[in-house]
Amino acid sequence: MKALVYTDTQEITYRDEPQPSPRVGDVVMNVSAAAICGSDMHAYHGHDERRVPPLILGHEVCGTVIDGKHAGKRMVINPLMTCGVCHDCLSGRSNLCTKRELIGMYLQGAFADQVAIEERNLLEIPDDMSPISASITEPTATALHAIALVERIAYRPLSEMKCLVLGGGAIGLLAALVLKAKGASQIDLGETNALRRASIDEQHCATTYDPIKEQPPHSGDYDVVLDCVGSGITRNVSCEAVRPGGIISHVGLQDSKGGFDSRKITLQEVTVLGNYCYTTADMKASIDMLYQERLGNLNWIDVRPMSAGGQAFDDLHNGRVAAAKIVLQPDHLIN
Repeated sequence: MKALVYTDTQEITYRDEPQPSPRVGDVVMNVSAAAICGSDMHAYHGHDERRVPPLILGHEVCGTVIDGKHAGKRMVINPLMTCGVCHDCLSGRSNLCTKRELIGMYLQGAFADQVAIEERNLLEIPDDMSPISASITEPTATALHAIALVERIAYRPLSEMKCLVLGGGAIGLLAALVLKAKGASQIDLGETNALRRASIDEQHCATTYDPIKEQPPHSGDYDVVLDCVGSGITRNVSCEAVRPGGIISHVGLQDSKGGFDSRKITLQEVTVLGNYCYTTADMKASIDMLYQERLGNLNWIDVRPMSAGGQAFDDLHNGRVAAAKIVLQPDHLIN
Protein backbone atom coordinates (compact mmCIF):
# COMPACT_ATOMS: atom_id res chain seq x y z
CA MET A 1 0.00 0.00 0.00
CA LYS A 2 0.98 3.65 -0.32
CA ALA A 3 1.76 5.54 2.88
CA LEU A 4 3.19 8.80 4.12
CA VAL A 5 6.13 7.95 6.39
CA TYR A 6 7.94 10.13 8.91
CA THR A 7 11.54 9.15 8.07
CA ASP A 8 13.60 11.83 9.85
CA THR A 9 13.35 15.27 11.41
CA GLN A 10 11.44 17.49 8.96
CA GLU A 11 11.36 14.63 6.47
CA ILE A 12 8.18 12.94 5.25
CA THR A 13 8.35 10.33 2.47
CA TYR A 14 5.50 8.98 0.34
CA ARG A 15 6.33 5.38 -0.47
CA ASP A 16 5.22 1.76 -0.59
CA GLU A 17 4.72 0.13 2.80
CA PRO A 18 3.54 -3.34 3.94
CA GLN A 19 -0.18 -3.82 4.59
CA PRO A 20 -1.21 -3.36 8.25
CA SER A 21 -0.49 -6.24 10.62
CA PRO A 22 -3.61 -6.53 12.81
CA ARG A 23 -3.20 -7.60 16.43
CA VAL A 24 -5.74 -9.77 18.22
CA GLY A 25 -9.02 -7.83 18.30
CA ASP A 26 -8.00 -5.51 15.46
CA VAL A 27 -9.74 -4.84 12.17
CA VAL A 28 -8.44 -3.14 9.06
CA MET A 29 -9.94 0.02 7.59
CA ASN A 30 -9.65 1.53 4.13
CA VAL A 31 -8.78 5.15 4.86
CA SER A 32 -11.07 7.80 3.35
CA ALA A 33 -9.56 10.88 4.99
CA ALA A 34 -6.91 11.58 7.65
CA ALA A 35 -6.13 14.98 9.13
CA ILE A 36 -2.75 16.36 10.22
CA CYS A 37 -2.64 17.00 13.98
CA GLY A 38 -0.38 19.36 15.91
CA SER A 39 1.18 16.29 17.55
CA ASP A 40 2.12 15.01 14.07
CA MET A 41 3.90 18.33 13.53
CA HIS A 42 5.57 17.93 16.93
CA ALA A 43 7.00 14.61 15.73
CA TYR A 44 7.98 16.13 12.37
CA HIS A 45 10.03 18.73 14.24
CA GLY A 46 11.83 15.97 16.16
CA HIS A 47 10.33 17.08 19.49
CA ASP A 48 8.51 13.86 20.42
CA GLU A 49 10.69 11.03 21.66
CA ARG A 50 7.67 8.70 21.59
CA ARG A 51 7.36 8.92 17.81
CA VAL A 52 10.49 7.31 16.39
CA PRO A 53 11.09 7.21 12.62
CA PRO A 54 10.38 5.41 10.40
CA LEU A 55 6.72 5.73 11.40
CA ILE A 56 3.40 6.25 9.67
CA LEU A 57 1.86 9.16 11.55
CA GLY A 58 -1.81 10.15 11.66
CA HIS A 59 -4.66 9.40 14.04
CA GLU A 60 -7.54 11.71 12.99
CA VAL A 61 -9.23 9.38 10.53
CA CYS A 62 -12.38 7.98 9.02
CA GLY A 63 -12.88 5.25 6.46
CA THR A 64 -14.62 1.99 5.60
CA VAL A 65 -14.03 -1.15 7.65
CA ILE A 66 -13.11 -4.19 5.54
CA ASP A 67 -13.37 -7.04 8.07
CA GLY A 68 -14.97 -7.96 11.38
CA LYS A 69 -18.58 -7.37 12.44
CA HIS A 70 -18.57 -3.81 11.02
CA ALA A 71 -17.33 -4.81 7.56
CA GLY A 72 -18.56 -2.41 4.90
CA LYS A 73 -19.54 0.33 7.36
CA ARG A 74 -18.22 3.89 7.30
CA MET A 75 -16.64 4.61 10.67
CA VAL A 76 -14.55 7.10 12.60
CA ILE A 77 -11.65 5.80 14.66
CA ASN A 78 -11.24 6.66 18.31
CA PRO A 79 -7.44 6.47 18.17
CA LEU A 80 -7.06 6.34 21.96
CA MET A 81 -6.93 2.65 22.86
CA THR A 82 -7.36 1.89 26.56
CA CYS A 83 -7.50 -1.18 28.80
CA GLY A 84 -11.23 -0.88 29.50
CA VAL A 85 -10.99 -2.38 33.00
CA CYS A 86 -9.05 0.07 35.20
CA HIS A 87 -10.66 2.54 37.61
CA ASP A 88 -10.50 5.43 35.15
CA CYS A 89 -11.90 3.41 32.23
CA LEU A 90 -14.77 2.11 34.34
CA SER A 91 -15.58 5.56 35.74
CA GLY A 92 -15.94 7.18 32.32
CA ARG A 93 -12.49 8.77 32.22
CA SER A 94 -10.82 6.37 29.81
CA ASN A 95 -8.62 9.20 28.51
CA LEU A 96 -6.67 8.93 31.79
CA CYS A 97 -5.99 5.19 31.46
CA THR A 98 -2.32 4.60 32.27
CA LYS A 99 -2.17 1.80 29.67
CA ARG A 100 -3.49 3.93 26.82
CA GLU A 101 -2.01 3.65 23.34
CA LEU A 102 -2.46 5.83 20.29
CA ILE A 103 -2.09 4.92 16.64
CA GLY A 104 0.55 7.02 14.94
CA MET A 105 2.68 7.05 18.08
CA TYR A 106 4.15 3.61 18.71
CA LEU A 107 1.72 1.86 16.36
CA GLN A 108 1.51 2.63 12.65
CA GLY A 109 -0.95 5.42 11.92
CA ALA A 110 -3.47 6.49 9.33
CA PHE A 111 -1.54 8.42 6.67
CA ALA A 112 -1.86 5.39 4.42
CA ASP A 113 -4.31 3.49 2.24
CA GLN A 114 -5.17 1.26 5.21
CA VAL A 115 -4.84 1.25 8.99
CA ALA A 116 -5.42 -1.36 11.72
CA ILE A 117 -7.33 -0.53 14.90
CA GLU A 118 -9.07 -2.32 17.76
CA GLU A 119 -12.61 -3.10 16.68
CA ARG A 120 -14.05 -1.60 19.87
CA ASN A 121 -12.49 1.75 18.92
CA LEU A 122 -14.78 2.24 15.93
CA LEU A 123 -17.65 4.75 15.93
CA GLU A 124 -20.27 4.65 13.19
CA ILE A 125 -21.08 7.80 11.22
CA PRO A 126 -24.19 8.66 9.17
CA ASP A 127 -24.20 7.24 5.65
CA ASP A 128 -24.23 10.69 4.07
CA MET A 129 -21.66 12.34 6.34
CA SER A 130 -18.72 13.89 4.50
CA PRO A 131 -15.47 11.99 5.12
CA ILE A 132 -13.71 15.34 5.44
CA SER A 133 -16.03 16.43 8.24
CA ALA A 134 -15.81 13.02 9.90
CA SER A 135 -12.00 13.08 9.85
CA ILE A 136 -11.89 16.01 12.27
CA THR A 137 -14.05 14.28 14.89
CA GLU A 138 -11.01 13.70 17.11
CA PRO A 139 -9.80 17.33 17.36
CA THR A 140 -13.41 18.47 17.73
CA ALA A 141 -13.75 16.05 20.66
CA THR A 142 -10.59 17.51 22.22
CA ALA A 143 -12.06 21.03 22.08
CA LEU A 144 -15.46 19.83 23.26
CA HIS A 145 -13.91 17.93 26.18
CA ALA A 146 -12.01 21.02 27.34
CA ILE A 147 -15.15 23.16 27.24
CA ALA A 148 -17.22 20.46 28.96
CA LEU A 149 -14.76 20.50 31.88
CA VAL A 150 -15.17 24.28 32.09
CA GLU A 151 -18.96 23.98 32.08
CA ARG A 152 -18.80 21.42 34.88
CA ILE A 153 -17.26 23.89 37.34
CA ALA A 154 -18.36 27.30 36.02
CA TYR A 155 -20.49 29.45 38.34
CA ARG A 156 -22.50 30.90 35.46
CA PRO A 157 -23.49 29.60 31.99
CA LEU A 158 -21.19 30.15 29.02
CA SER A 159 -23.78 32.44 27.46
CA GLU A 160 -22.85 35.04 30.10
CA MET A 161 -19.08 34.64 29.85
CA LYS A 162 -16.23 36.46 28.15
CA CYS A 163 -13.92 33.85 26.64
CA LEU A 164 -10.37 34.08 25.32
CA VAL A 165 -8.85 31.43 23.06
CA LEU A 166 -5.07 31.43 22.63
CA GLY A 167 -3.98 29.82 19.35
CA GLY A 168 -5.83 29.63 16.05
CA GLY A 169 -4.84 26.13 15.02
CA ALA A 170 -7.47 23.41 14.66
CA ILE A 171 -8.12 23.01 18.40
CA GLY A 172 -8.29 26.77 18.96
CA LEU A 173 -10.62 27.39 16.03
CA LEU A 174 -12.80 24.41 16.94
CA ALA A 175 -12.92 25.65 20.55
CA ALA A 176 -14.13 29.04 19.30
CA LEU A 177 -16.75 27.36 17.10
CA VAL A 178 -17.97 25.20 20.00
CA LEU A 179 -18.13 28.26 22.28
CA LYS A 180 -20.14 30.08 19.63
CA ALA A 181 -22.49 27.10 19.25
CA LYS A 182 -23.01 27.17 23.02
CA GLY A 183 -23.80 30.89 22.97
CA ALA A 184 -20.74 32.41 24.67
CA SER A 185 -21.29 36.15 24.99
CA GLN A 186 -17.80 37.26 23.91
CA ILE A 187 -15.08 35.24 22.17
CA ASP A 188 -11.64 36.69 21.41
CA LEU A 189 -8.89 34.67 19.73
CA GLY A 190 -5.17 35.36 19.60
CA GLU A 191 -3.26 34.00 16.58
CA THR A 192 0.15 35.10 15.29
CA ASN A 193 -0.31 33.92 11.68
CA ALA A 194 -2.05 36.60 9.58
CA LEU A 195 -3.30 34.04 7.05
CA ARG A 196 -5.01 32.06 9.79
CA ARG A 197 -6.50 35.18 11.37
CA ALA A 198 -8.07 36.08 8.03
CA SER A 199 -9.45 32.56 7.64
CA ILE A 200 -10.89 32.60 11.18
CA ASP A 201 -12.45 36.02 10.60
CA GLU A 202 -14.43 34.49 7.73
CA GLN A 203 -16.06 32.07 10.19
CA HIS A 204 -17.50 34.92 12.32
CA CYS A 205 -16.91 32.92 15.49
CA ALA A 206 -14.43 35.19 17.28
CA THR A 207 -12.75 38.58 17.28
CA THR A 208 -9.13 37.91 16.33
CA TYR A 209 -6.01 39.84 17.27
CA ASP A 210 -2.26 39.50 16.76
CA PRO A 211 -0.68 38.63 20.13
CA ILE A 212 2.74 39.73 18.87
CA LYS A 213 1.49 43.31 18.54
CA GLU A 214 -1.55 43.49 20.81
CA GLN A 215 -2.83 42.50 24.21
CA PRO A 216 -6.10 40.55 24.51
CA PRO A 217 -8.93 43.11 24.09
CA HIS A 218 -10.40 42.43 27.55
CA SER A 219 -7.27 41.39 29.43
CA GLY A 220 -7.91 40.91 33.13
CA ASP A 221 -11.64 40.42 32.61
CA TYR A 222 -12.04 37.00 30.95
CA ASP A 223 -14.18 34.43 32.72
CA VAL A 224 -12.56 31.64 30.71
CA VAL A 225 -9.18 31.41 28.98
CA LEU A 226 -8.49 28.38 26.78
CA ASP A 227 -4.77 28.02 26.15
CA CYS A 228 -4.63 25.92 22.99
CA VAL A 229 -0.89 26.53 22.57
CA GLY A 230 0.51 25.49 25.93
CA SER A 231 3.77 27.45 26.08
CA GLY A 232 5.39 29.44 28.85
CA ILE A 233 4.41 32.61 27.00
CA THR A 234 0.73 31.68 26.62
CA ARG A 235 0.51 30.50 30.23
CA ASN A 236 1.72 33.93 31.28
CA VAL A 237 -0.85 35.59 29.01
CA SER A 238 -3.56 33.34 30.46
CA CYS A 239 -2.75 34.42 34.00
CA GLU A 240 -2.78 38.09 33.05
CA ALA A 241 -5.99 37.79 31.05
CA VAL A 242 -8.20 35.83 33.46
CA ARG A 243 -10.43 37.67 35.91
CA PRO A 244 -10.64 36.88 39.67
CA GLY A 245 -12.54 33.63 40.12
CA GLY A 246 -12.07 32.77 36.45
CA ILE A 247 -10.96 29.57 34.77
CA ILE A 248 -7.82 28.78 32.77
CA SER A 249 -8.26 25.70 30.61
CA HIS A 250 -4.82 24.41 29.60
CA VAL A 251 -5.15 22.39 26.40
CA GLY A 252 -1.92 22.82 24.41
CA LEU A 253 1.30 20.87 24.88
CA GLN A 254 3.98 23.02 23.25
CA ASP A 255 6.40 22.99 26.18
CA SER A 256 6.68 22.45 29.94
CA LYS A 257 8.36 25.73 30.84
CA GLY A 258 6.99 28.03 33.53
CA GLY A 259 4.44 30.78 33.06
CA PHE A 260 1.74 30.28 35.67
CA ASP A 261 1.46 33.04 38.26
CA SER A 262 0.81 30.88 41.33
CA ARG A 263 0.38 33.94 43.55
CA LYS A 264 -2.45 35.33 41.40
CA ILE A 265 -4.02 31.89 41.04
CA THR A 266 -4.10 31.58 44.84
CA LEU A 267 -5.09 35.12 45.82
CA GLN A 268 -7.79 35.43 43.16
CA GLU A 269 -9.11 31.86 43.33
CA VAL A 270 -8.37 31.14 39.68
CA THR A 271 -9.10 27.56 38.63
CA VAL A 272 -6.58 25.86 36.33
CA LEU A 273 -7.82 22.84 34.38
CA GLY A 274 -5.60 20.35 32.61
CA ASN A 275 -7.17 18.65 29.59
CA TYR A 276 -6.08 15.46 27.89
CA CYS A 277 -7.81 14.16 24.78
CA TYR A 278 -11.46 13.14 25.19
CA THR A 279 -13.82 10.35 26.13
CA THR A 280 -15.94 8.18 23.85
CA ALA A 281 -18.92 10.33 24.80
CA ASP A 282 -17.03 13.41 23.55
CA MET A 283 -16.30 11.63 20.26
CA LYS A 284 -19.95 10.70 19.75
CA ALA A 285 -21.14 14.22 20.59
CA SER A 286 -18.60 15.63 18.13
CA ILE A 287 -19.87 13.40 15.31
CA ASP A 288 -23.37 14.79 15.94
CA MET A 289 -22.17 18.42 16.04
CA LEU A 290 -20.20 18.06 12.82
CA TYR A 291 -22.95 16.17 10.99
CA GLN A 292 -25.59 18.71 12.00
CA GLU A 293 -23.23 21.53 10.88
CA ARG A 294 -23.53 23.19 14.27
CA LEU A 295 -19.90 24.26 13.79
CA GLY A 296 -20.50 25.73 10.34
CA ASN A 297 -19.75 24.37 6.88
CA LEU A 298 -16.04 23.68 7.61
CA ASN A 299 -14.97 25.38 4.38
CA TRP A 300 -11.76 26.40 6.15
CA ILE A 301 -10.35 22.86 5.83
CA ASP A 302 -7.61 22.36 3.18
CA VAL A 303 -7.93 18.97 1.42
CA ARG A 304 -4.92 17.46 -0.38
CA PRO A 305 -3.89 14.07 -1.82
CA MET A 306 -1.79 11.82 0.40
CA SER A 307 1.11 12.00 -2.07
CA ALA A 308 1.30 15.75 -1.41
CA GLY A 309 1.59 15.18 2.34
CA GLY A 310 5.26 16.05 2.49
CA GLN A 311 4.53 19.48 1.02
CA ALA A 312 1.62 19.88 3.44
CA PHE A 313 3.91 19.33 6.43
CA ASP A 314 6.43 21.79 4.97
CA ASP A 315 3.72 24.40 4.38
CA LEU A 316 2.50 24.05 7.96
CA HIS A 317 6.06 24.30 9.25
CA ASN A 318 6.66 27.53 7.35
CA GLY A 319 3.29 29.12 8.13
CA ARG A 320 2.17 29.22 4.50
CA VAL A 321 -1.28 27.77 5.24
CA ALA A 322 -4.38 29.79 6.05
CA ALA A 323 -6.35 26.68 6.98
CA ALA A 324 -6.32 25.55 10.59
CA LYS A 325 -6.50 21.95 9.37
CA ILE A 326 -5.13 20.01 6.40
CA VAL A 327 -6.89 16.74 5.56
CA LEU A 328 -5.16 14.14 3.39
CA GLN A 329 -6.97 11.61 1.23
CA PRO A 330 -5.55 8.55 -0.54
CA ASP A 331 -4.75 9.57 -4.11
CA HIS A 332 -7.19 7.14 -5.72
CA LEU A 333 -10.06 8.93 -3.98
CA ILE A 334 -9.10 12.31 -5.44
CA ASN A 335 -7.63 11.53 -8.85
